[in-house]
Amino acid sequence: MPLSDKIKELGLKATQRDEYFALGLHQITKAVSFLNNDCKLVHGNVCLASVVVTPTLDWKLHAFDVLSEFDGSNGSASGPMLPFEWLVGTQYKPMEMVKSDWVAIRKSPPWAIDSWGLGCLIYELFSGSKLGKTEELRNTVGIPKSLLPDYQRLLSSMPSRRLNTSKLLENGEYFQNKLVDTIHFMDILNLKDSVEKDTFFRKLPNVAEQLPREIVLKKLLPLLASSLEFGSAVAPALTALLKMGSWLSTEDFKVKVLPTIVKLFASNDRAIRVSLLQHVDQFGESMSGQIVDEQVYPHVATGFADTSAFLRELTLKSMLVLAPKLSQRTLSGSLLKHLSKLQVDEEPAIRTNTTILLGNIATYLNEGTRKRVLINAFTVRALRDTFPPARGAGIVALCATSTTYDDTEIATRILPNVVVLTIDQDSEVRSKAFQAVEQFLQILKQNYEKTNAGETGATGGASAIPETAGLIGWAMSSLTLKGKPLDQASLASSSSAPSLAAAASNAPSTATEAPSVRASHHTRSNSDFTDQPAPPSPTSTDGWGDTENGISEGHDSDKDGWDLDPIDEPKPSPALSNIQAAQKRPVSQPSRPAATSSRPKISTAKAAAKSEDDDLWGSLAAPQPATTSRPLNLKKSVQSEDEDPWAAIAAPQPTTRAKPLSSGRGRGAKPAAPKLGAQRINRTSSGM
Repeated sequence: MPLSDKIKELGLKATQRDEYFALGLHQITKAVSFLNNDCKLVHGNVCLASVVVTPTLDWKLHAFDVLSEFDGSNGSASGPMLPFEWLVGTQYKPMEMVKSDWVAIRKSPPWAIDSWGLGCLIYELFSGSKLGKTEELRNTVGIPKSLLPDYQRLLSSMPSRRLNTSKLLENGEYFQNKLVDTIHFMDILNLKDSVEKDTFFRKLPNVAEQLPREIVLKKLLPLLASSLEFGSAVAPALTALLKMGSWLSTEDFKVKVLPTIVKLFASNDRAIRVSLLQHVDQFGESMSGQIVDEQVYPHVATGFADTSAFLRELTLKSMLVLAPKLSQRTLSGSLLKHLSKLQVDEEPAIRTNTTILLGNIATYLNEGTRKRVLINAFTVRALRDTFPPARGAGIVALCATSTTYDDTEIATRILPNVVVLTIDQDSEVRSKAFQAVEQFLQILKQNYEKTNAGETGATGGASAIPETAGLIGWAMSSLTLKGKPLDQASLASSSSAPSLAAAASNAPSTATEAPSVRASHHTRSNSDFTDQPAPPSPTSTDGWGDTENGISEGHDSDKDGWDLDPIDEPKPSPALSNIQAAQKRPVSQPSRPAATSSRPKISTAKAAAKSEDDDLWGSLAAPQPATTSRPLNLKKSVQSEDEDPWAAIAAPQPTTRAKPLSSGRGRGAKPAAPKLGAQRINRTSSGM
């Protein structure tokens, strides 16, 4: 577009107009200087009509119809140096060209003719009208004071004294303004070091507000997007890009900014990733579901397992914006597995916010996944967490998702776990537990009344709680390090313990009220939780029901996953077992006392149990027999380790004495130990 038309279209005034003119004149002066000093060429027709404007508002020199080589070294030449000089208007020609004094032109510097033309361009810019005749150049009313001395030297009557176009670029007073300096810095960005880049991009959002809006969007924004895409810009540049992008329409944002942001998700620069996650709410809504599912989420998901707790927390919070755009396959197959691991993370703030995120994205899960995941995640894990805000978040999430549970789940799985927390050590947890119990009991009561009234089809708490009462606010952001640069905050050690905020959102006390699911942010100091035991380091999990370690040491025997095992039947006590066994014994048949003598010795525990049976059931025992058998030669029930363990069942002493065998064998008297010992020693020595 011709420069004159573009100026009218922009309609810039005062300082913004002067800054834009300075930027354009700087670009045209560089082009003319390149032709004159580097290429030894003469444009010959520099004026307002020979300048055009690109879509990015750059000024470009064109109309090279009169362009000719400067042959000042050829002293014998007498013909015109510019064959097409007749195309140039008389008002734009210097006096030597008007007189066709080509000898003087060849003796003058190469920039003499174009310096005159550049002075004509400056006049037309600031006067706002085309040059009618040469005498009008003496009117300097509209020329800026900082540019006036150079303007007068450009229009010197003596060609040899005219200002070189390259010297005009050195006018720091006029060309140094915010717009020119900003564009110039972006043009040579690759030559700057990291400190200069960081300082520049941190100031850029505020500087951009002071620059002409049209120029920022059409010139500066494309430069910034290109520098980020090709890696020459640093992370703070993303903040400036998003701020400039907010001035665009939705369609222009998708075309000019969004493609660059999508490519940045594949960056390995941790500072860039942190900046993207911190500002995801500014561009997340503009991305389509396909782009999020296929191009963005695979790169974001790597942050779930990052060694930096700060980056894990940012990745978790970004899912509040990205999860609604994910497919069911990605939600169930990937996201829930990552959330299952984060619910046993070593950072209590991450565990708390994971529960809150589950409550917020529950509506985007299909019915089967909600049945399988939500209750297990909120009751088995969240309500048993050692961190009080995590338990409070579990109660809040249960209340916020009450529409997804039927009466059986509320009565058998939710209320038994929530009621326990009514005696919790933390007062906020107790308060939430009481309110949750009242809410769920009200749901059951209303469903019961509807059932009695003959109404069918009422499931869960749909009659008591609206479908979506709002989002649950983040409970805390304990890992954010205020006052530090993003690239330093992302690398912060998770061992630092900044202030924590409690998960707090009071559930409604009656079923007719909509539940307040916005969590309050109560700040707590580190000393509030020093008495709480640290949770054990969790192991990796593959799914909601596959975790190996629990959160609380008091529930080591319970499975800590999201898929619960059936409850085992309690075993009866030993005393009750003995009573049941005694009831099954026959009462009419007499016992055989002789049988006890032929059995091995009974253990102390069994003997004690038998004595209890005899005491309990002695009135029902059979009477003693009239005849008694001959008692066996029994010994004491308690024997030392040195006595013969088989003496209790030994045969009785014979009535007649038999002569003992000489060899010591058979049933005769036991030989003396020393004799046997001597024989064994002899046998052993003889065998050797």
